[in-house]
Amino acid sequence: MKLNLSVLVVLAGALLSGCQTTTPPETQSVLNVPFGVPLNADYRNEIAIARFSELLTRTELPPEQQAQLFYDRGVLYDSLGLTTLARIDFNRAVKMKPDLAEVYNFLGIHHTLLQQYEQAYEMFDTVLELNDKHEYAYLNRGIALYYGARADLASKDFAAFQAHAPQDPYRSLWLFLAQSQGDTTAALQSLKSHAAQLDQNNWGTQIVALYLGQLSESDFLANLPVGIETAQSYAERLCEAYFYLAKLYQARGQEAVAIDFFKLALATNVYEFVEHKYARLELDIMSGVADEG
Repeated sequence: MKLNLSVLVVLAGALLSGCQTTTPPETQSVLNVPFGVPLNADYRNEIAIARFSELLTRTELPPEQQAQLFYDRGVLYDSLGLTTLARIDFNRAVKMKPDLAEVYNFLGIHHTLLQQYEQAYEMFDTVLELNDKHEYAYLNRGIALYYGARADLASKDFAAFQAHAPQDPYRSLWLFLAQSQGDTTAALQSLKSHAAQLDQNNWGTQIVALYLGQLSESDFLANLPVGIETAQSYAERLCEAYFYLAKLYQARGQEAVAIDFFKLALATNVYEFVEHKYARLELDIMSGVADEG
Protein backbone atom coordinates (compact mmCIF):
# COMPACT_ATOMS: atom_id res chain seq x y z
CA MET A 1 0.00 0.00 0.00
CA LYS A 2 1.28 3.43 -0.83
CA LEU A 3 2.54 5.71 1.87
CA ASN A 4 -0.75 7.53 2.28
CA LEU A 5 -2.82 4.35 2.49
CA SER A 6 -1.24 1.43 4.46
CA VAL A 7 -0.37 -1.59 7.38
CA LEU A 8 1.09 -4.08 9.94
CA VAL A 9 -0.30 -6.70 12.30
CA VAL A 10 0.80 -8.26 15.58
CA LEU A 11 -1.13 -11.22 16.95
CA ALA A 12 -0.76 -12.99 20.27
CA GLY A 13 0.10 -16.67 20.25
CA ALA A 14 -3.34 -17.75 21.35
CA LEU A 15 -4.98 -16.00 18.43
CA LEU A 16 -2.48 -17.32 15.93
CA SER A 17 -2.85 -20.89 17.11
CA GLY A 18 -6.59 -20.51 16.62
CA CYS A 19 -6.12 -19.39 13.02
CA GLN A 20 -4.52 -22.65 11.85
CA THR A 21 -4.81 -26.28 12.77
CA THR A 22 -1.05 -26.77 12.88
CA THR A 23 1.88 -24.59 13.84
CA PRO A 24 4.79 -24.47 11.36
CA PRO A 25 8.15 -25.50 12.84
CA GLU A 26 10.66 -22.87 13.79
CA THR A 27 12.89 -23.95 10.92
CA GLN A 28 10.23 -23.39 8.25
CA SER A 29 11.75 -21.99 5.06
CA VAL A 30 10.42 -19.12 3.02
CA LEU A 31 11.86 -20.49 -0.22
CA ASN A 32 8.53 -21.78 -1.55
CA VAL A 33 6.94 -18.38 -1.92
CA PRO A 34 6.25 -16.29 -5.04
CA PHE A 35 9.02 -14.01 -6.25
CA GLY A 36 8.83 -11.02 -8.54
CA VAL A 37 11.25 -8.63 -10.20
CA PRO A 38 12.30 -5.72 -7.96
CA LEU A 39 10.98 -2.39 -9.19
CA ASN A 40 13.36 -0.17 -11.11
CA ALA A 41 13.52 3.53 -10.38
CA ASP A 42 10.96 5.46 -12.42
CA TYR A 43 12.96 7.49 -14.93
CA ARG A 44 10.19 10.09 -14.98
CA ASN A 45 10.83 10.84 -11.32
CA GLU A 46 14.52 11.25 -12.02
CA ILE A 47 13.78 13.67 -14.87
CA ALA A 48 11.40 15.63 -12.64
CA ILE A 49 14.09 15.88 -9.95
CA ALA A 50 16.50 17.30 -12.52
CA ARG A 51 13.94 19.89 -13.62
CA PHE A 52 13.13 20.95 -10.07
CA SER A 53 16.84 21.24 -9.31
CA GLU A 54 17.37 23.44 -12.35
CA LEU A 55 14.50 25.71 -11.35
CA LEU A 56 15.82 26.02 -7.81
CA THR A 57 19.31 26.98 -8.93
CA ARG A 58 18.58 29.18 -11.94
CA THR A 59 15.32 30.94 -11.20
CA GLU A 60 14.57 33.70 -8.73
CA LEU A 61 11.41 32.49 -7.04
CA PRO A 62 9.39 33.76 -4.07
CA PRO A 63 10.04 31.74 -0.88
CA GLU A 64 6.64 30.07 -1.05
CA GLN A 65 7.29 28.73 -4.54
CA GLN A 66 10.77 27.60 -3.55
CA ALA A 67 9.28 25.81 -0.55
CA GLN A 68 6.82 23.99 -2.80
CA LEU A 69 9.61 22.94 -5.16
CA PHE A 70 11.72 21.65 -2.27
CA TYR A 71 8.72 19.72 -0.99
CA ASP A 72 7.92 18.27 -4.42
CA ARG A 73 11.53 17.26 -4.99
CA GLY A 74 11.66 15.75 -1.51
CA VAL A 75 8.64 13.58 -2.28
CA LEU A 76 10.37 12.33 -5.44
CA TYR A 77 13.58 11.59 -3.53
CA ASP A 78 11.51 9.68 -0.98
CA SER A 79 9.84 7.63 -3.73
CA LEU A 80 13.30 6.55 -4.91
CA GLY A 81 14.46 5.56 -1.43
CA LEU A 82 16.82 8.56 -1.12
CA THR A 83 15.66 9.37 2.38
CA THR A 84 18.50 11.66 3.45
CA LEU A 85 18.12 13.88 0.39
CA ALA A 86 14.35 13.88 0.93
CA ARG A 87 14.74 14.92 4.55
CA ILE A 88 17.10 17.77 3.60
CA ASP A 89 14.54 19.13 1.14
CA PHE A 90 11.65 18.76 3.59
CA ASN A 91 13.58 20.73 6.21
CA ARG A 92 14.35 23.44 3.65
CA ALA A 93 10.69 23.62 2.67
CA VAL A 94 9.40 23.97 6.21
CA LYS A 95 11.85 26.77 6.97
CA MET A 96 10.56 28.73 3.98
CA LYS A 97 6.88 27.92 4.47
CA PRO A 98 6.15 26.93 8.07
CA ASP A 99 2.44 26.33 7.40
CA LEU A 100 2.92 23.59 4.78
CA ALA A 101 1.19 20.70 6.55
CA GLU A 102 2.35 17.96 4.20
CA VAL A 103 5.99 18.70 4.97
CA TYR A 104 5.43 18.02 8.67
CA ASN A 105 3.65 14.80 7.74
CA PHE A 106 6.68 13.51 5.84
CA LEU A 107 9.10 14.72 8.50
CA GLY A 108 7.05 12.85 11.11
CA ILE A 109 7.35 9.65 9.09
CA HIS A 110 11.11 10.10 8.81
CA HIS A 111 11.44 10.69 12.56
CA THR A 112 9.47 7.49 13.15
CA LEU A 113 11.81 5.54 10.91
CA LEU A 114 14.75 6.93 12.90
CA GLN A 115 12.99 5.85 16.13
CA GLN A 116 12.80 9.51 17.14
CA TYR A 117 9.26 9.13 18.40
CA GLU A 118 8.84 12.31 20.42
CA GLN A 119 9.88 14.40 17.42
CA ALA A 120 7.50 12.40 15.26
CA TYR A 121 4.58 13.09 17.58
CA GLU A 122 5.36 16.81 17.42
CA MET A 123 5.39 16.76 13.63
CA PHE A 124 2.02 15.01 13.36
CA ASP A 125 0.51 17.25 16.03
CA THR A 126 1.58 20.22 13.92
CA VAL A 127 -0.07 18.71 10.83
CA LEU A 128 -3.37 18.45 12.67
CA GLU A 129 -3.04 21.96 14.09
CA LEU A 130 -2.64 23.27 10.55
CA ASN A 131 -5.29 21.00 9.05
CA ASP A 132 -7.53 19.07 11.42
CA LYS A 133 -9.04 17.21 8.42
CA HIS A 134 -5.73 15.67 7.39
CA GLU A 135 -6.80 12.08 8.00
CA TYR A 136 -3.46 10.46 7.13
CA ALA A 137 -1.82 12.32 9.97
CA TYR A 138 -3.90 10.07 12.24
CA LEU A 139 -2.54 6.99 10.48
CA ASN A 140 1.04 8.16 10.62
CA ARG A 141 0.85 9.39 14.20
CA GLY A 142 -0.77 6.08 15.12
CA ILE A 143 2.16 4.22 13.56
CA ALA A 144 4.62 6.37 15.52
CA LEU A 145 2.69 5.71 18.73
CA TYR A 146 2.60 1.98 17.97
CA TYR A 147 6.36 1.75 17.55
CA GLY A 148 6.79 4.09 20.48
CA ALA A 149 5.04 1.50 22.70
CA ARG A 150 1.90 3.59 23.20
CA ALA A 151 -0.66 1.16 21.80
CA ASP A 152 -3.65 2.66 23.62
CA LEU A 153 -3.06 6.07 22.05
CA ALA A 154 -2.27 4.45 18.72
CA SER A 155 -5.65 2.67 18.83
CA LYS A 156 -7.43 6.02 19.16
CA ASP A 157 -5.68 7.44 16.12
CA PHE A 158 -6.27 4.30 14.07
CA ALA A 159 -9.94 4.32 15.05
CA ALA A 160 -10.23 7.91 13.82
CA PHE A 161 -8.49 6.94 10.59
CA GLN A 162 -10.65 3.85 10.10
CA ALA A 163 -13.86 5.82 10.61
CA HIS A 164 -13.10 7.92 7.52
CA ALA A 165 -13.25 4.87 5.22
CA PRO A 166 -14.50 1.71 6.98
CA GLN A 167 -14.47 -0.20 3.68
CA ASP A 168 -10.66 0.07 3.51
CA PRO A 169 -9.11 -3.16 4.90
CA TYR A 170 -5.79 -1.54 5.70
CA ARG A 171 -7.40 0.87 8.14
CA SER A 172 -9.01 -2.00 10.01
CA LEU A 173 -5.68 -3.83 10.07
CA TRP A 174 -3.88 -0.87 11.63
CA LEU A 175 -6.54 -0.64 14.29
CA PHE A 176 -6.27 -4.37 14.92
CA LEU A 177 -2.52 -4.04 15.14
CA ALA A 178 -2.73 -1.66 18.06
CA GLN A 179 -5.70 -3.27 19.80
CA SER A 180 -4.07 -6.70 19.76
CA GLN A 181 -1.28 -5.33 21.92
CA GLY A 182 -3.81 -5.25 24.75
CA ASP A 183 -6.91 -7.44 24.67
CA THR A 184 -6.40 -9.92 21.84
CA THR A 185 -9.91 -11.35 22.07
CA ALA A 186 -11.49 -7.91 21.82
CA ALA A 187 -9.17 -7.01 18.94
CA LEU A 188 -10.23 -10.13 17.05
CA GLN A 189 -13.90 -9.38 17.63
CA SER A 190 -13.36 -5.83 16.39
CA LEU A 191 -11.62 -7.06 13.24
CA LYS A 192 -14.43 -9.54 12.56
CA SER A 193 -16.94 -6.74 12.92
CA HIS A 194 -15.04 -4.48 10.55
CA ALA A 195 -14.56 -7.30 8.03
CA ALA A 196 -18.27 -7.22 7.20
CA GLN A 197 -17.88 -3.65 5.90
CA LEU A 198 -14.80 -4.20 3.75
CA ASP A 199 -14.58 -3.74 0.00
CA GLN A 200 -14.34 -7.29 -1.33
CA ASN A 201 -12.68 -6.01 -4.51
CA ASN A 202 -9.74 -4.66 -2.52
CA TRP A 203 -6.96 -7.24 -2.36
CA GLY A 204 -6.18 -6.17 1.20
CA THR A 205 -9.39 -7.88 2.28
CA GLN A 206 -7.57 -11.19 1.79
CA ILE A 207 -5.01 -10.12 4.38
CA VAL A 208 -7.86 -9.64 6.84
CA ALA A 209 -9.20 -13.09 5.94
CA LEU A 210 -5.74 -14.55 6.53
CA TYR A 211 -5.57 -13.04 9.99
CA LEU A 212 -9.08 -14.17 10.85
CA GLY A 213 -8.24 -17.75 9.87
CA GLN A 214 -10.70 -17.66 6.99
CA LEU A 215 -7.94 -18.10 4.41
CA SER A 216 -5.01 -20.49 4.66
CA GLU A 217 -1.49 -19.28 4.11
CA SER A 218 -1.09 -21.53 1.06
CA ASP A 219 -4.27 -20.14 -0.53
CA PHE A 220 -3.20 -16.62 0.36
CA LEU A 221 0.09 -17.13 -1.48
CA ALA A 222 -1.59 -18.86 -4.41
CA ASN A 223 -3.94 -15.89 -4.84
CA LEU A 224 -1.15 -13.32 -5.09
CA PRO A 225 -0.92 -13.23 -8.90
CA VAL A 226 -4.69 -13.16 -9.42
CA GLY A 227 -5.82 -10.01 -11.20
CA ILE A 228 -2.28 -8.70 -11.62
CA GLU A 229 -1.54 -7.11 -15.01
CA THR A 230 1.83 -5.38 -14.55
CA ALA A 231 5.18 -6.16 -12.96
CA GLN A 232 4.80 -3.06 -10.80
CA SER A 233 1.46 -4.19 -9.41
CA TYR A 234 2.90 -7.60 -8.64
CA ALA A 235 5.90 -6.12 -6.82
CA GLU A 236 3.57 -3.94 -4.77
CA ARG A 237 1.37 -6.86 -3.82
CA LEU A 238 4.38 -8.99 -2.89
CA CYS A 239 5.71 -6.19 -0.70
CA GLU A 240 2.48 -6.17 1.28
CA ALA A 241 2.18 -9.96 1.44
CA TYR A 242 5.73 -10.46 2.67
CA PHE A 243 5.33 -7.79 5.31
CA TYR A 244 2.16 -9.21 6.78
CA LEU A 245 3.51 -12.74 6.72
CA ALA A 246 6.58 -11.46 8.55
CA LYS A 247 4.35 -10.00 11.26
CA LEU A 248 2.53 -13.31 11.63
CA TYR A 249 5.73 -15.27 12.12
CA GLN A 250 7.13 -12.60 14.40
CA ALA A 251 4.07 -12.91 16.63
CA ARG A 252 4.55 -16.67 16.77
CA GLY A 253 8.07 -16.17 18.03
CA GLN A 254 9.59 -17.44 14.78
CA GLU A 255 11.88 -14.47 14.31
CA ALA A 256 14.23 -16.09 11.80
CA VAL A 257 11.36 -16.61 9.35
CA ALA A 258 9.99 -13.14 10.10
CA ILE A 259 13.37 -11.60 9.29
CA ASP A 260 13.46 -13.42 5.96
CA PHE A 261 10.03 -12.09 5.02
CA PHE A 262 10.93 -8.53 6.07
CA LYS A 263 14.00 -8.78 3.85
CA LEU A 264 11.85 -10.02 0.98
CA ALA A 265 9.56 -7.01 1.44
CA LEU A 266 12.59 -4.73 1.18
CA ALA A 267 13.84 -6.57 -1.90
CA THR A 268 10.77 -5.46 -3.88
CA ASN A 269 12.08 -1.87 -3.92
CA VAL A 270 8.56 -0.48 -3.44
CA TYR A 271 9.88 2.51 -1.52
CA GLU A 272 6.59 4.40 -1.47
CA PHE A 273 4.74 1.70 0.43
CA VAL A 274 4.38 1.82 4.19
CA GLU A 275 5.12 -1.90 4.31
CA HIS A 276 8.52 -1.33 2.72
CA LYS A 277 9.40 1.56 5.02
CA TYR A 278 8.46 -0.24 8.20
CA ALA A 279 10.03 -3.52 7.17
CA ARG A 280 13.32 -1.64 7.51
CA LEU A 281 12.33 -0.32 10.93
CA GLU A 282 11.28 -3.81 12.04
CA LEU A 283 14.67 -5.19 11.04
CA ASP A 284 16.46 -2.35 12.85
CA ILE A 285 14.49 -3.05 16.02
CA MET A 286 14.99 -6.81 15.80
CA SER A 287 18.71 -6.40 15.24
CA GLY A 288 19.00 -4.15 18.29
CA VAL A 289 19.73 -0.86 16.54
CA ALA A 290 19.60 1.76 19.29
CA ASP A 291 16.60 4.01 19.59
CA GLU A 292 17.69 7.50 18.56
CA GLY A 293 14.58 9.19 19.91
